[in-house]
Amino acid sequence: MNHALLISLAACLLVGNSFAQERIYRCGNEYTNTVPSAQTKGCKLMEGGNVTVVQGTRPHAAQQKQAAAAPQAASAPGQRVDAADQKSRDSDARQILELELKKAQARQEELLREYNNGEPEKQGSEARNYQKYLDRVAELKASLARNESDMAGIRRELGRLGVPAAAPGAK
Repeated sequence: MNHALLISLAACLLVGNSFAQERIYRCGNEYTNTVPSAQTKGCKLMEGGNVTVVQGTRPHAAQQKQAAAAPQAASAPGQRVDAADQKSRDSDARQILELELKKAQARQEELLREYNNGEPEKQGSEARNYQKYLDRVAELKASLARNESDMAGIRRELGRLGVPAAAPGAK
């Protein structure tokens, strides 16, 4: 008997709670439950389930001031960059690419020395396990090809910047 009373009391509370929901109006991306403002704005009544709105974060005032102080030429897409700025960017890019090319060439020399024309020296466990040796030789060969491809790509980029690219055989 007590259980039946508790269940009916809980059902009444839940039903009463659902009737307590106010009408929600949608005004574009905004939601409101005040009838006078919704009517003046021409908002639509939302029907169905409950609506949950999570407030977004707003940028700090300092960030807004910095954004307002930033020059419009840098922030507007499609705007031309100052010639001096572009020249310095090109110079930096050229230096970075030349440094990367030197690193790749040094790595290529190291790989060629280790590869030893397809017959690298056997290491400790490879004397007993010939397949391990063959796997290492294949890996070295693939590394050489990949590094050569990287160097060719860097040379292409340098060519686009107007820098005469070193010949493939040059060091």
